[in-house]
Amino acid sequence: MSEGLHLTVATKLEELGPSTTVAFEIKIDSYFDVVRGIIDEFASKKGLACVYVTSSVPASTLTSALQSLEVNTSQLSFVDCISHTLMAAGQRSASTVLVESPTMLENIILKVEYFARINEGKRLLVVLDSVNSFALHNDIKMLTEFMTILTNSLKAKEAYTVLLALPEQMRPEVKEAMAMVSDVIIPLS
Repeated sequence: MSEGLHLTVATKLEELGPSTTVAFEIKIDSYFDVVRGIIDEFASKKGLACVYVTSSVPASTLTSALQSLEVNTSQLSFVDCISHTLMAAGQRSASTVLVESPTMLENIILKVEYFARINEGKRLLVVLDSVNSFALHNDIKMLTEFMTILTNSLKAKEAYTVLLALPEQMRPEVKEAMAMVSDVIIPLS
């Protein structure tokens, strides 16, 4: 793990401010440092409600890993798009909602809106993990439309929006779609 990467991530988010969509291009071995920076160093310290949309790792697995790293998950909610498909629902909490598949893009938007409503009055941070995984499950035109609608609705709420992507595994058309909906793309090593 890269020493201080989690602090770099938090600093970048602080500099950019709300109503900004930032895409972090990450390496797989720095995944937990980046997530720790987003959730623990940034969202928790700013008192943000965090909605984590996952299409690559089940919410229960991610929660366990974050808790073992002593990351504060008290304000973390999940829209889990993979557990149902993997039949890996495991122990689900009230802060986790399942979507049948990463192809159910409209349902994902509705679930994010649900968490925005129940956290009304709190600032919101939404993490989309990962653009690569969503691209495996969806047509590029549908994915672009989904990301555009999601990011624009979050900007209107003055929410922070973070997209995570693995650049070495990304097709050019997916990178182009991500660039189109992001205000800034930050490569992290």
